[in-house]
Amino acid sequence: MPMNSPVIDALLCVGALLGVGAIAAFNARKALTFVYGASAIVCAAGLAIAVAALAAEAPSTVTLPLGLPWIGAHFRIDALSAVFLAVVNLGGLASSVFALGYGRHESAPQRILPFYAAFLAAMNLVVLADDAFSFLLSWEFMSLMSWALVVGHDRAADNLRAGYVYIVMAGIGTLALLLAFGVMAGSSGHYAFDSMRAHGLDGAAAMAVLLLVLIGAGSKAGIFPLHAWLPLAHPAAPSQVSALMSGVMTKVAVYAFIRIAFDLLGPVDWRLSMVVIAAGGITALLGVLYALMQHDLKRLLAYHTVENIGIIFAGLGLALAFRADGLAAAAALAATAALFHVFNHSLFKSLLFFGAGAVQVSTGERDMDRLGGLIHVMPATALTFLIGAAAISALPPLNGFASEWMTFQAVFLSPDLPQWGLRFLAPATGALLALAAALAAACFVKAFGITFLGRARSHEAASAQETDKASLAAMFGLAAGCAIAGIFPGVFTDLLAPATQLLTGGRMPAAGPLLPLAPVAASHNTYGALAVMALLVLAGAATVLVVRLVASRATRLGAAWDCGFPDASPATQYTAGSFAQPIRRTFATIAYRVRETVVMPEPGDTAAARFSLQLHDRAWEALYLPVAKAVGFAADRLNFLQFLTIRRYLGIVFLTLVLLLTVLALWA
Repeated sequence: MPMNSPVIDALLCVGALLGVGAIAAFNARKALTFVYGASAIVCAAGLAIAVAALAAEAPSTVTLPLGLPWIGAHFRIDALSAVFLAVVNLGGLASSVFALGYGRHESAPQRILPFYAAFLAAMNLVVLADDAFSFLLSWEFMSLMSWALVVGHDRAADNLRAGYVYIVMAGIGTLALLLAFGVMAGSSGHYAFDSMRAHGLDGAAAMAVLLLVLIGAGSKAGIFPLHAWLPLAHPAAPSQVSALMSGVMTKVAVYAFIRIAFDLLGPVDWRLSMVVIAAGGITALLGVLYALMQHDLKRLLAYHTVENIGIIFAGLGLALAFRADGLAAAAALAATAALFHVFNHSLFKSLLFFGAGAVQVSTGERDMDRLGGLIHVMPATALTFLIGAAAISALPPLNGFASEWMTFQAVFLSPDLPQWGLRFLAPATGALLALAAALAAACFVKAFGITFLGRARSHEAASAQETDKASLAAMFGLAAGCAIAGIFPGVFTDLLAPATQLLTGGRMPAAGPLLPLAPVAASHNTYGALAVMALLVLAGAATVLVVRLVASRATRLGAAWDCGFPDASPATQYTAGSFAQPIRRTFATIAYRVRETVVMPEPGDTAAARFSLQLHDRAWEALYLPVAKAVGFAADRLNFLQFLTIRRYLGIVFLTLVLLLTVLALWA
């Protein structure tokens, strides 16, 4: 293997990031600029390596004398890993630039800096790993580094609880992936991915692997109902870490699913694809319903990660279904839509978390009901947040629309599938995605309107100031990325073509920067992003021209519109809860158990009316709370074991050994 191969270069970047983390551990308080600056430089190099490897379309592999004896540590860059390597390093570059300014407000940098660069290195290693041992070791390293970042502010009880839930869910996911690799390795114990590809599985074994990887990767990605850790961990972490966890780490989990389900497992039965499609549609709808009920800006963004992960998995499920029936062109469309949305989500979700972090630093608040009017004091942050909100709401001509449009085009091809189950499930999932898209737009009207528009609801919001230049540079860079990927989607779908060829055996028609985006062929529906952009510009210019020509220049005075309230107090404005009330009463009972209480005094009574709202998470109470109570009950009952004498401990060990030998003898 030549020393200038892409995989060697990528591993050198990983080593550099680990070195940066090690240096930060010795003097974290003075290493802020060094850590984030060096991380940005290394991630920029990693991004260049990934793009070059993707353009070359030639796999690059290396085996190092590490890991398990006689096996070694295998690493590989192919078209699929190059795509996700680009996502990881682009997100790391943007987060590091943002943190150059944002990180100066960190109260305990020694708890963040040593783990930040190591977290970036771990995500790169997961994508590069080419054997089960290296993959799982890197996966667990990624989990531990991100856990350390989540509990960095360990004096807050909520942060400790978030870290506890996260590490438990991470352990469950790792166990599921370990079992999946064990089934694929079989009795021969071939842990290299090349051996697993050659081995192949079908029937019950393939079903077991797909379900295990859906649990293992889905728990890290945030598939419902394995999403419980996500809305707890994201608000607990600093914003640059939240952006990495939501915009990048969840995509590493998507990579794990794609690598196993599409590559290592081989052809998957169409029945198994139905599980993935259904999981994606349900996750998308419930994620946005959870988000709509949130007042905390970062929790709202965290739940929207769940929604977008659902969109991605719905596309991947459709790709599995089309591939199982030999529809290579349709499978390539669905896979391209999913991969393109992976990239797009990493852009606009990182941008939105940066905006939330800038707001939090300037005001000290994440509660939208204590914000408002920030567009007057933070206009640049408001502009970039608005672009991110429009992108995640799938409004043209931004990037969120392009990838979601492609997903719906894949749904429209579902009548070509021969199985009636898929013909029913795919359009039903498309309806769920359409509803989720509409609710997402409503949610971000709430998020932007309550946070940035109107009048300030607190002194902190009224006295806020614009964020620093480094943070703004990162935010404007991602906003530009959202616009470029939306206006020129063909450039990115063409770059993704080698990966879809690897996964599905087909690729979308070449689009280039100027041609319309064709899902399968020019005879089908096409999306001309440049034409849409030109139409929007012309419509805006025409509106401005008509207003300037027709409107009167006379000065007129009139009472300001008071929204029906003569009181000018900011308390009379819409709140996050009042904005979401109609949607809550219509849809939220699907995800929550809602209880509204209204206390209205009798006529003549001067007491104030009172309204209270209680939302109980059905998934948490049905799945996780009983388990937590059972564990607590068992721990209380078994607490006496830690006070036994040494003789009793030895007796328990002896009886356990006898029991295990008996079971082994009966099994043999």
